[in-house]
Amino acid sequence: MQLLTTTEQMQEFDRTAITRYRIPGLLLMENAGRAFVAELEARCSPLASKHVVIVCGKGNNGGDGFVIARHLVNMGCRIDVVLLGRRRDVRGDALTNLQSALKLAGAKRGVDFRFAEVVSGGGFKGRSRPDIVVDAIFGTGFAGRVEGTQKEAIDWINSTGAFIASVDIASGVHASTGQVEGKAVRAHLTVTMAAAKIGQYIGAGRDHSGEVVVADIGIPYFLLRPSRRQVYRVGASDLVLPARTLSAHKYSVGKVFVVAGSRDFSGAPLMCAQAALRSGAGAVILGVPRCLQETMARKLTEVIVAPLEETGDGTVASSAFERIREKSQWADVVVVGPGLSRNEETDAVVRKTLTAVEKPVVLDADGLNAVAGATAILKGRKCDTIITPHAGELSRLTGGNPREIDEYRIDAARKAARLFRSTVLLKGAPTVTSDPEGVVYVNSTGNPGMATIGSGDVLTGLIAGLIAQGMSATASASGGAYLHGKAGDLAAVRFGQRSLLALDILAHIPDAIRSVEK
Repeated sequence: MQLLTTTEQMQEFDRTAITRYRIPGLLLMENAGRAFVAELEARCSPLASKHVVIVCGKGNNGGDGFVIARHLVNMGCRIDVVLLGRRRDVRGDALTNLQSALKLAGAKRGVDFRFAEVVSGGGFKGRSRPDIVVDAIFGTGFAGRVEGTQKEAIDWINSTGAFIASVDIASGVHASTGQVEGKAVRAHLTVTMAAAKIGQYIGAGRDHSGEVVVADIGIPYFLLRPSRRQVYRVGASDLVLPARTLSAHKYSVGKVFVVAGSRDFSGAPLMCAQAALRSGAGAVILGVPRCLQETMARKLTEVIVAPLEETGDGTVASSAFERIREKSQWADVVVVGPGLSRNEETDAVVRKTLTAVEKPVVLDADGLNAVAGATAILKGRKCDTIITPHAGELSRLTGGNPREIDEYRIDAARKAARLFRSTVLLKGAPTVTSDPEGVVYVNSTGNPGMATIGSGDVLTGLIAGLIAQGMSATASASGGAYLHGKAGDLAAVRFGQRSLLALDILAHIPDAIRSVEK
């Protein structure tokens, strides 16, 4: 899996490489600049004669920019280096590379290289449009709001219409959270050093990073393994789906029992049950209030429909508990929640089921609402529990602010997983999964068109089907999120994002699975 790092982790990796393994910082900076130029050439070739403006800050990110300027000059580019500040404020390895770049700029031997300092407003007015802009203003240590000359520079960069490439991270993006307070560069390409950063795949940082490429700059690979708080990005090669033996039969490849639906919500149980089957589960029993039995039986040919006693509101009644327990004993995994609606008696059935049933449970939607205020039930379960909230649902479970949960989704999922001793899949853009030990998995698939009613019900069934086939709770949640997003991406190719429906996602699950198996 691809490691995603925080600012603090990258600083630790750099410091260890330099102090313990005696790898000079100047060498790491040189490697970073050369790697950046190689990636830029791969996308903008031929570089010869192109006009490139390199906007540099005073720190090590700017130092990378000075290295890049030297190499681009050697490739025949017309170079303008703009330092945001005074050269006397540049220190360390960055200063060494600044001095080298200044000597080139002053050589006047067929070298098309100009250097300028910008220390106050107006430094970018009247500048001609370049072919390429290199953003080397802020590095991964940036936090806060961009102001003053840096803000002016970023406004100009974004307005040029040029190809914009950022060094390590798009300036203005918080590397650990993806937050943007005010302004940030909107890069087409980000060449990030040694390891990808969390902020390039979370929050507003996703919109500002463009294509992200990780460059090897010479930090030993074994250092790039944080001892704690690991975050990984899930790709197709990370999914290992259970193999089927030649002697497989429908009850050996996964049995799922779904408790879902109500008079007012009949679509949720249908989509959840079908997704469980599409994931590869061999048998699915769908327990729904009696009022839905005929409808479900007519629409679901392959799913076994089990009618449950109902309340006057057409929801699951307390008298249905014994049948729920019976079917749960048959199943490999139990799903509780999609479309149950809010009814006090039904909520009580959910809580009783979670307490009594000793099977892995996927808890979603109204199942989550039923345990708000009674989360000790989750902590006390002996079998695996996966909860699949969006930010609003998680806020009801934890008392947190929904906006803060959405902005700090990795921390929110991690804290909830530890608190509830459960696997937490926090739905959103992107979906993140945390195991109870705090290891987090960021999903790499999906698109805005999947923000449509019923999409979560498909995801829940998909996860349950993977658990039933023998995958672990965390692998099922993170893998299910990947397949769900991939199915949505494939469906969007056919229908477009704007017209995407949950049933379109459901229909493309087989294609998503095939893409992984290949």
